[in-house]
Amino acid sequence: MTSGLPELLRGVAESDAAAILSLGSRVHLQSGAVLFSLGDDADTLFLVERGRVALTLPLQVGGRDEDVLVEERQPGQTVGWSALIPPHRFTLKATALVETELLGLSRAALLDYFATRPDAGHAVTRNLAAVIGQRLQVFQAMWLREVQRVVDHRSA
Repeated sequence: MTSGLPELLRGVAESDAAAILSLGSRVHLQSGAVLFSLGDDADTLFLVERGRVALTLPLQVGGRDEDVLVEERQPGQTVGWSALIPPHRFTLKATALVETELLGLSRAALLDYFATRPDAGHAVTRNLAAVIGQRLQVFQAMWLREVQRVVDHRSA
């Protein structure tokens, strides 16, 4: 993993961060392997340790299925925040762009830990909100570009 704590654990006490990381299990993906698909049950949150993960939205483009890139996640970043946010369904498809290592943290293990360490749970939740906020900004920019394209087309 990159130096320092993953984005999910910033502001978490060092002992809590170590304990949370110890709850995880390693996930190894070959290039092109799918970690999860849109709509899958989300019970595991992932921290990218090595490699890159593409988060895509499966759409019909020109009559064919295509995965439209929303963003890429790199070492130190979080993938699969839907594991902690109801209704616990993944909102995008995640695919390894290169050989990738992740740390998978189960929702049950995290929630059990947060029940005994609410300060850690609060810090992780705050960090998770920042990750979700970043995603909303990405979608807003995509949506605004599309609205502008439609407006430009109508006025032409």
